[in-house]
Amino acid sequence: MEINGKDELKLPLLQPLDGVVVTDKKIKTAKFKVGDMSCASCATSIESLLLELNGVESVMVSVLQGQAAVNYIPELITAKAIRDAIEDAGFPADELPEQEIAVCRLRIIGMACTSCSESVERALSLVDGVKMAVVGLALEEAKVNFDPSITDIDHIVEAVEDAGFGAEVINSGNDVNKVHLKLEEISSEEDIYIIQSYLESVQGVNNVEMDLVEKKVTVSYDPDLTGPRSLISCIEKAGQGPNFYHATLYSPPRQRETERQQEIWMYRNQFIWSCLFSIPEFIFSMVLPMLHPYGNWLDLKVYNMLTVGMLLTWILCTPVQFIIGRRFYVGSYHALRRRSANMDVLVALGTNAAYFYSVYVLIKALTSDMFEGKDFFETSTMLISFILLGKYLEVVAKGKTSDALAKLTDLAPDTAHLITLDEDNNVISDREISTQLIQRNDILKIVPGEKVPVDGIVVDGQSHVNESMITGEARPIAKKPGDKVIGGTVNENGCILVKATHVGSDTALSQIVQLVEAAQLARAPVQKLADQISRFFVPTVVVAALITWLAWFIPGELGIYPRHWIPKGMDKFELALQFGISVLVVACPCALGLATPTAVMVATGKGASLGVLIKGGNALEKAHKVKIVVFDKTGTLTVGKPVVVSAVLFSSFSMEEFCDATIAAEANSEHPIAKAVVEHAKRLRQKFGPQTEHMTDIKEFEVHPGAGVSGKVGDKLVLVGNRRLMEDSNVPIGPDVENHISATENLARTCVLVAIDGKVAGAFALTDPVKPEAGHVISFLHSMGISTVMITGDNWPTAAAIAEEVGIKKVYAETNPLGKADKIKNLQMEGMTVAMVGDGINDSPALVAADVGMAIGAGTDVAIEAADIVLIKSNLEDVITALDLSRKTMSRIRLNYVWALGYNVLAMPVAAGTLFPLAGIRIPPWFAGACMAASSVSVVCSSLLLQYYKKPLHVKEAQALDVNHYSNSKRN
Repeated sequence: MEINGKDELKLPLLQPLDGVVVTDKKIKTAKFKVGDMSCASCATSIESLLLELNGVESVMVSVLQGQAAVNYIPELITAKAIRDAIEDAGFPADELPEQEIAVCRLRIIGMACTSCSESVERALSLVDGVKMAVVGLALEEAKVNFDPSITDIDHIVEAVEDAGFGAEVINSGNDVNKVHLKLEEISSEEDIYIIQSYLESVQGVNNVEMDLVEKKVTVSYDPDLTGPRSLISCIEKAGQGPNFYHATLYSPPRQRETERQQEIWMYRNQFIWSCLFSIPEFIFSMVLPMLHPYGNWLDLKVYNMLTVGMLLTWILCTPVQFIIGRRFYVGSYHALRRRSANMDVLVALGTNAAYFYSVYVLIKALTSDMFEGKDFFETSTMLISFILLGKYLEVVAKGKTSDALAKLTDLAPDTAHLITLDEDNNVISDREISTQLIQRNDILKIVPGEKVPVDGIVVDGQSHVNESMITGEARPIAKKPGDKVIGGTVNENGCILVKATHVGSDTALSQIVQLVEAAQLARAPVQKLADQISRFFVPTVVVAALITWLAWFIPGELGIYPRHWIPKGMDKFELALQFGISVLVVACPCALGLATPTAVMVATGKGASLGVLIKGGNALEKAHKVKIVVFDKTGTLTVGKPVVVSAVLFSSFSMEEFCDATIAAEANSEHPIAKAVVEHAKRLRQKFGPQTEHMTDIKEFEVHPGAGVSGKVGDKLVLVGNRRLMEDSNVPIGPDVENHISATENLARTCVLVAIDGKVAGAFALTDPVKPEAGHVISFLHSMGISTVMITGDNWPTAAAIAEEVGIKKVYAETNPLGKADKIKNLQMEGMTVAMVGDGINDSPALVAADVGMAIGAGTDVAIEAADIVLIKSNLEDVITALDLSRKTMSRIRLNYVWALGYNVLAMPVAAGTLFPLAGIRIPPWFAGACMAASSVSVVCSSLLLQYYKKPLHVKEAQALDVNHYSNSKRN
């Protein structure tokens, strides 16, 4: 990233008043499938041709994808005219159908288990225009892709509510950059409409939402075109004459945290209220009758056989059953209405069976002077109380699964120091503003101990910045003018001035949070097991409970089992009923549904705090199966900053001519080697002669992937690249050049040849040092049973030397980007799960082809977009962290499944009374409910143990051990 000129630093990108621009120019995007493109020169010629057309604003052509994206003004040119222009240039083109897809995220309220999330997903999928819907149980969110021309967010929310769940819009996908403003000096609705019209006319404003009652406005905007301070100035400018408007920043409460707290308080209060009834009922029905004579008054007859104890327990039970337990009836109604069943159905069936049988006993006792029966009112109240306790503990535990993400969002400071510079770079003003008001190109002052508010580049001063909270790097990193800083990191010692480059949702911190949230929403393939089980789980349990009741009731009536098996105070029907109720309530579908998503949530959050961004459960599941890790060389195993160590001439060309040709040819290349060559050539040019004012333009510039570049400098054809480029271009390589190439490559250096008009004019020798941790990482991977391979576009001798240094046995060299992807596919055909670690655009095909793509965080945006896992620190240790964390997570998920399935498989037979004839073991319904609640809590707590995960490899510690071992061996 380049620092802009000093003059630009004095001028903010967005002028407070004059920066409010009204525009009517509309730009559309058309995409074309372009055939017969073979190299970068084809893409360059298409781009040049289209940019000459009147009305075409910008063009992007991808050779790898065979596509072209064109931004154009429809009033000046049509998509058909653009397609015709491409075809006239000799490339067949077809316009891809335009289909605008909108995205929204919803907060789903009321989901309890996997069948609930499946019901929401099914309801969303049935809405016309919805292309894809993903529902996360643990995250309690839904992500919906829909066609806005067919449906809208209101219909989507309505579909969720019709399915029996609550839904609230989190965001609509296009409004991630939002500002909330409180309006003052507003006296009428007319003022509101004036402000709204002014805001909607501002270039870069996407959406304006007005709250007439609260006098608040929410504006979604493009940070490249406008910003919060400009919008506030626009509102103030809208006031005329006596109407003077004023707006201040308004921070709405965090919705998710507020709702989570409300849910915790709801379950806590419901549990406390249920205890106020269930504890006295437990004492009256279970404790006092055993304490003679203190409980004798409970046996007093009220009427016929109706006792005081029966009447009291009925009075205490009824509010719990129908008021506090109302949520189970509502949940059951909605579940059965959508033809599914969940935990609420089981609880409602179990408690209703106990309650209404007890009511039957009470009525019989009231109407008969001979009837003797046992009521189960305490079963219903105790069951509901224990389930509410379990839900309360589960919600608290689930809240902790997103702790790592919450800590990330809290890293950004609330305020920042905005300064203004004069022409001599002197500070004119220094004022404290909210971080939400920062705009691009603002100059911010960061004093020691303060947090960096947004991403930017240092323009003045030097300091050390602690980036451990973002990257996990323990050491403070030295920063000087031109260096990047990340929002949320801490300035250690010096005062620095930072120019804001990324604000709002574009900051690294926001991107990390968004990526982790998306990962937590994505469903892991292993979740399919729980989804399949949930479809028939509840109906199976209901059938099992009915069979259990019949299996005990019928033999009892036939006298098959002895009378002394029946507990005192019960009859055969009551014993069978208790076994049936216990089976109903002991089964727990929730534990199965939470086994995977809670573990994925904790793992992705923990990974983010360690500098490893994992894009979902799918990436986690694939990573644990990896058997081969393929490494790119430049920028991955090596530092990625090549340095020229020597330059030689092989012909009659002068050093000045040699340097000028090299600079002109390589100036347009973004490759690290090209940049190093240009920098060295410029230094040589200054040393051997005066540097020219204007750089010679290059024509017919062409990039040869994996080989180099070529073009015409003046009237001379210049080639800069490796041996393969020279051979492909029929440039003869003499013995002296051959010897120099061999000598250079044997030293693990890269030899870049420069040819002018078919002759090798000279060569540069470059070295790219290996990362200090590379050898330890490769060794550790081998100890984990994982093989390693290196694929590079560099020459064979250099690649072999680097591979030998780090300990890699298998090497593929002189491979172009598509060749890298082919090598990955060949490895996969051998039955191996392959991970690819790379950093550049040339690695993106291989990253996509691999089962797991890992992008170095300092790499290009294309590579990071193509990857499944992003290593923020650019440290190879995190390759091991990612693989090890995935193994630990999958192990934890399996353990959760073993517990959840094992619990149900063991608990249901015991609850059905299989051990009762042999050992007299019987699970009362209230205790079965407690076991059911405990199983869900235990699964969530098991997942929470992943928060204590530690990195398996710290290279510094390993190096220290090596030093100690070496010193001990010398001493011996």
